Amino acid sequence: MPLSAVAYSLPSLSIQAIDLADQFNVPCVDLSSLCSSKQKDIDNYLSEQLAMDQPVVLLLGKKGLSLRVIQLARGAIFADFYGPSVSYRRTKGGGRRQMLAKAVGLRKGACPTVIDCTAGLGRDAFVLASLGCRVVMLERVAVVHALLNDGLLQARMRSCSELNDILDRMELISSDAHNYLKVNEVSSNVVYLDPMFPEQNRGAKVKKEMQILHNFIGMDDDSDALLDLALSVAEQRVVVKRSRIAPYLSNTKPDYSVEGKSTRFDIYLA
Repeated sequence: MPLSAVAYSLPSLSIQAIDLADQFNVPCVDLSSLCSSKQKDIDNYLSEQLAMDQPVVLLLGKKGLSLRVIQLARGAIFADFYGPSVSYRRTKGGGRRQMLAKAVGLRKGACPTVIDCTAGLGRDAFVLASLGCRVVMLERVAVVHALLNDGLLQARMRSCSELNDILDRMELISSDAHNYLKVNEVSSNVVYLDPMFPEQNRGAKVKKEMQILHNFIGMDDDSDALLDLALSVAEQRVVVKRSRIAPYLSNTKPDYSVEGKSTRFDIYLA
């Protein structure tokens, strides 16, 4: 599912939109005259302008950058580091009692450094940073990297000093994890992997945004090979996030697992 265009809803965003369109070598569409129109009319306009039934569009608006499949009722996806749901999880999510925190080895007096090899929309990285970890986020898909970068910028613009401290512990790098780990001779206390994989239960309800990401990004077919590389870099452990019923990555049994109702964290000790 390739990117079809970049669109913008405010004249002040035109330069940024044109730069993004040039980066991805796609058309740039001005929607500023349609800002008061219904979403259906905007979708129809985009479909007509691009001569496609369901174009995939990066939309620049007053709330930032989002990805949408036009004419598909699945909403937009964006990297959110400041909204109500994120703030609620940060303040009420359970702190170091969360499965993720336990999996990476967070405990009193210990805040490990983490390389997140498959950053996605950055939610797990944000949780770890909010708990005190320094996190390097690697994202190889250019469109997802653009969403992450904009999400960090939007959070900076709207944040408080406490949130800025969390953002200071997050570093975003546009890179394939295999290349980054091999070339840069890096080390980290923890290497975190959350590869996309086919749903084991076809009847399972997948979040709308994840359906878009699955269709847009595809599966991480090279994730098995990443495990050995991660183990050569991690000083303490490699943590792999999986669906509870998914097979072990690379068919390699972990030292132990932290398991919830739908998610499992497999821990491989270095």
